[in-house]
Amino acid sequence: MKVYILPVALQILGVLVIVAEIFIPSLGLLMAIALGLFGYSLYLAFTTISSFAGMVFLGLDLLVVPVLLILGMKVLAASPLSLKNQLSSKDGVVSQTGSPRDYLDKQGLSVTDLRPSGIALIEGKRLDVVTDGEYLDAQTPVIVTRVTGNQIIVEKNNRS
Repeated sequence: MKVYILPVALQILGVLVIVAEIFIPSLGLLMAIALGLFGYSLYLAFTTISSFAGMVFLGLDLLVVPVLLILGMKVLAASPLSLKNQLSSKDGVVSQTGSPRDYLDKQGLSVTDLRPSGIALIEGKRLDVVTDGEYLDAQTPVIVTRVTGNQIIVEKNNRS
């Protein structure tokens, strides 16, 4: 058997494992196996063939593996394995209307128990709201006291 057959076979197997890693999520396990195959192949090339052959193998690895990964990612993006759906209003997706700041100081009614999060009806709209840790029963009058980012913070409305 020729001494270069096993290192070449290990290189080819390493490339195939990288291709499998692109399409099969393995949390890097297949990539570790591919690195082991490349490493052992390089070890064999340097020790059994020659230093020049080892350098040729190393140069090819440094050239082929990144190109293969880039091409693989492009193929994956175009394959049916990737998610291509985009949320749009044509499909019935409705983003948040208006700014949550528009609800500041507005009054409403809790639809669900707020423990401390739940749903309240404010100005005819069902909104996800939270309290400052206070438990409120359903059908409790509430008022929006603060808005932090997209979080609407309410408390019991004692004015009504």
